[in-house]
Amino acid sequence: MNLATVLAAEGSPPLLLILVGVVIAALLIGAFWWGSRRAARRRNPPAATPRPRGGSWRTPDQGPDE
Repeated sequence: MNLATVLAAEGSPPLLLILVGVVIAALLIGAFWWGSRRAARRRNPPAATPRPRGGSWRTPDQGPDE
C-alpha cells in the first residue's frame, strides 16, 4: 500500500461525520424555525374576566375572624 492510498482511506470517515453533523444541525435549525412559526400562528385562548378575590388579603390590623 502506498502513502496516497493510506491517506485517501483515512480521509473519508471524518468527512462523512462532518457531513452527517451538518445535516443534523440543519434539521435541528429547521425544526426550531418550524416550531416557532407554528407557535406564533397559534391563537391565544380567550382571556377570562378576572373575578374579585374577596377576602384574599388581610391587613395587619384585621383580626382572624374579620
